[in-house]
Amino acid sequence: MSLDSLIANTIRDDVRKDHIYHVPDASGFVKLDAMENPYELPQHLHQELSRRLADVALNRYPVASYTTLKQRICAKLGVPAGYDVMLGNGSDELIAIMAQACAHQDRRAVMLAPVPSFVMFQRSAMIAGMDFVGVPLKADLTLDLPAMLAAIAEHKPSLVFLAYPNNPTGNLFNEDEMVQIIRALGDTGLCVVDEAYEPFAQKSFMARLPEFDNLIVMRTLSKLGLAGIRLGYMSCAPAVLEQFDKIRPPYNVNVLSQAAAEFCLDHLEVLNEQAAQLRAGRAQLLASLAQLPGVKVFPSAANFILIRVPNADDAHAKLLSRKVLIKNVGRMHNVLANCLRITVSTPEENAIMLDGLKAALAA
Repeated sequence: MSLDSLIANTIRDDVRKDHIYHVPDASGFVKLDAMENPYELPQHLHQELSRRLADVALNRYPVASYTTLKQRICAKLGVPAGYDVMLGNGSDELIAIMAQACAHQDRRAVMLAPVPSFVMFQRSAMIAGMDFVGVPLKADLTLDLPAMLAAIAEHKPSLVFLAYPNNPTGNLFNEDEMVQIIRALGDTGLCVVDEAYEPFAQKSFMARLPEFDNLIVMRTLSKLGLAGIRLGYMSCAPAVLEQFDKIRPPYNVNVLSQAAAEFCLDHLEVLNEQAAQLRAGRAQLLASLAQLPGVKVFPSAANFILIRVPNADDAHAKLLSRKVLIKNVGRMHNVLANCLRITVSTPEENAIMLDGLKAALAA
């Protein structure tokens, strides 16, 4: 038996040609590449959470309805009355579930999104067997609305994803233009507004869910400070949510993540204060980066900042040599040529990054 033949005969061609999603080892680095909250819980909450987790019954499956956690999310995170949420093992699982549910087997199924945007949109489309159509952003990183509307008319996508604010660019798309896209889809497509960075943007479509039957709002607790527990949630018209819930594995959120999320939502003010610190840090970092010669700084409503430098590969390599890890996005798309994405962190880590970047640009 040939192992190569075995793989060729059993694994899809597009999967074999794809690559594993690479996450770099950040051990020993100032880690500013993944938009994490650098702040931990206060010590007294840390101890209380430890006691809470110690009491979790690890020998039992989760309660598959997740009623308690969903009630807390709806009550504390602005979900409209009469709307429920579905939970995912991070936003990635929710994106995959939507793609699987909309990947029609009897006709072409299309997912559409502006590009560049969150890489898991296109990746989930491929894995589910959907065609992905990317509509390039304009040079100023705003939506090309005529191109988006033309692509919707031509391809009739089942799913359109709009990240708000967008990753990796950090900007908020124009709200009126987003509404035009939602309306253009009508009853032939669903528009997913990905609000992963809502704590830093403080702008949301969540309250507008009752206006649009084809609107889905998706968020995560990762950027708020709970990246390690992998918990995403989404809300939409109850009848639509019911269809996606048919795809969701029954025990997709583990009991430790559930307990940690419930505890932290009971102390949401702590996480909100950390988000406020990061918003303040973002403003300071934007100003500091703008003072560096040869650096173009793009507006950000997220907890990261996109900049353009004369040579992104060189600057990235020199920062790595100083044990500072940021994201080189210059090869993702031509509108991102020589761009770097930098997570906003503590004042201390921001200062280390700035010193390294100054040295990299001066060399």
